[in-house]
Amino acid sequence: MVDINKVIEEMDLEGNPSKHRIVVAMSGGVDSSVTAALLVEAGFDVVGLTMQLYDYGKTVQKTGACCAGSDINDARLVSSKLGIPHYVLNYESIFQDQVMNDFADSYIRGETPIPCVRCNQTVKFTDMFDRAKKLGASAMATGHYIRRKTKLGNPTLHTGIDSSKDQSYFLFATTKKQLDFVRFPLGSLTKDETRSVARRYELNVADKPDSQDICFVPEGRYADVVRKLRPGTIDEGNIIDVNGNVLGKHNGIIDFTIGQRKGIGVGGRKGVDDNNSILYVIALDAKNNNVIVGPKEFLSCNKIKISDCNWLIDLYQETEFRVLVKLRNSSQPVIGKIKVNFDHSYAYLSFDKPQFGVSTGQAAVFYNVRESSHILGGGWITEAPNKLADIRLNHA
Repeated sequence: MVDINKVIEEMDLEGNPSKHRIVVAMSGGVDSSVTAALLVEAGFDVVGLTMQLYDYGKTVQKTGACCAGSDINDARLVSSKLGIPHYVLNYESIFQDQVMNDFADSYIRGETPIPCVRCNQTVKFTDMFDRAKKLGASAMATGHYIRRKTKLGNPTLHTGIDSSKDQSYFLFATTKKQLDFVRFPLGSLTKDETRSVARRYELNVADKPDSQDICFVPEGRYADVVRKLRPGTIDEGNIIDVNGNVLGKHNGIIDFTIGQRKGIGVGGRKGVDDNNSILYVIALDAKNNNVIVGPKEFLSCNKIKISDCNWLIDLYQETEFRVLVKLRNSSQPVIGKIKVNFDHSYAYLSFDKPQFGVSTGQAAVFYNVRESSHILGGGWITEAPNKLADIRLNHA
């Protein structure tokens, strides 16, 4: 049973809840629906907002996406059930420009993008925030599994209680100003508890599957979307080994990611020991349109550059300190030392132990080594030289 008094306390708003309008970002899924339901029960003046982000053929009818046609209808049904106003905002043009086009261009550059972060950064936590404020909201609430705490009067961001659903990796770009306004009522709940609440409220989405793929990518076929968004820009090229020998052909570097082992299109190397016979994608050379493959050892990376950093802590001039860092949402944090430049816009991070398969375009999210739940900030990986790059540099 969820403690409603705790929900009210964690909203961190003074006075009677009825005096506060809360805009809930409703995607049509169970998490945002339960967020709205809990706030209604707590006595807040709740308004639901849903973004229509795309109209992408099959994607609109696809289950397990977000902000598509069927999801918008689910958000409407939940709002009606709860007796709250509900509005749909058309952000298709902004979403295409800021998220989908960036996604396509990033793949063409040989990077591995994270459009969900870009969406939070450029659409949900900007345009939707502005609309919520225009509606007179005291705060905007989302269904993310992440916690907002207040220390010495300042809000801080922490991982969700349910580690299997923690979404801190996707929210590192939340600014200090945004953190003043946003709330996360589900951060202290597990997913099972959320579904239990949905059943108690008899919400139609109680057993709705979680979204799995990128919302505008039908059935996980990233390359198909890039080809549709950027027709005529994808060319065939060579698959080469680390010594420059041509092993085969490819239909576009967008079909590959750093660290990929399966589906490369060339076999392993014969006549070598097993550890070196398996080939991985080591690098994507967009300039020369080459996919470079080799043994896993060539994926080893000791240092990365992180750009466009967002910090949720106060930094003073140039600084260097130890952090826990996540390089993928599904990976465990690793320890390293970060050196931040004087204006804090970029940083270099050296790992205590080499990491494998680090790709530009991904995010690096920093956590406090003394309090691992505390998110310090993060940024975009713009340089990730592996062993192959080191060898080339030494022979240049």
